[in-house]
Amino acid sequence: MGCDASVLLDNGVGVASEKDAGPNLNSLRGFDVVDKIKFLLEKACPGTVSCADLLAVAARDAVNLRGGPYWEVELGRRDSLAASQIGANQYIPTPNSTLEILIANFAVQGLSPTDLVVLSGSHTIGRSRCLSFKQRIYTEIGEEEYDHHRRYSGFRRILRSICPRTSKRDNALVPLDFMTSTRFDNLYFRNVLQGKGLLQTDNVLVAEDPEGEISNLVWRFAADQHLFFREFALSIVKMGRINPLVGEEGEIRRNCRVLNSW
Repeated sequence: MGCDASVLLDNGVGVASEKDAGPNLNSLRGFDVVDKIKFLLEKACPGTVSCADLLAVAARDAVNLRGGPYWEVELGRRDSLAASQIGANQYIPTPNSTLEILIANFAVQGLSPTDLVVLSGSHTIGRSRCLSFKQRIYTEIGEEEYDHHRRYSGFRRILRSICPRTSKRDNALVPLDFMTSTRFDNLYFRNVLQGKGLLQTDNVLVAEDPEGEISNLVWRFAADQHLFFREFALSIVKMGRINPLVGEEGEIRRNCRVLNSW
């Protein structure tokens, strides 16, 4: 995981693709879009733009086109010569991670609790598989635990109607933000405050820190979209600086799915 490994690589000789890691399997999408962009870039400027830079710019533009902030992407990354399926399984938080685990996982990458909260706000768009949260919606909640979940039992009934106990719809997709699932805004944080975060990792931001730094940030971002946008741009640029390959390291791949040496 990180910029010294590539999620774009397919399985091959010496490569165990990160696409098959538990958190990514049947979840990550859009690789065909990356391939189309790379094809056009190689026609116009062969061997110039890395897949890593392509992905960073595409992420920025996707957020901005959906109503979110714009930021200057720091360019000059080169592509990794390896994937790290083990790293992806180890460092990508599971959907039922505790707040303590989330903070620790982000800290390993040099990201602060503020980065954790603001980057969680990316769940304002996108979808998740039933498998990622089904256990939570069929688990009975103790009388003293997660009061905000009990107050919004209707939300749980909706999720159960989409994701039955049986495994036949485990890969069905559900919006991470039921209110504005295709728009990048701050309603994700309002959902979390109401106990309507889709994933356990969304709800723990408040449920496991009722009066602390984390929940206070959720309240602030829920109240001020401009603040959220400003902090999101700062945090995602910071995330883009995690172990980049530059200079003569790595390569600039002609095809994002396979190494040039193949």
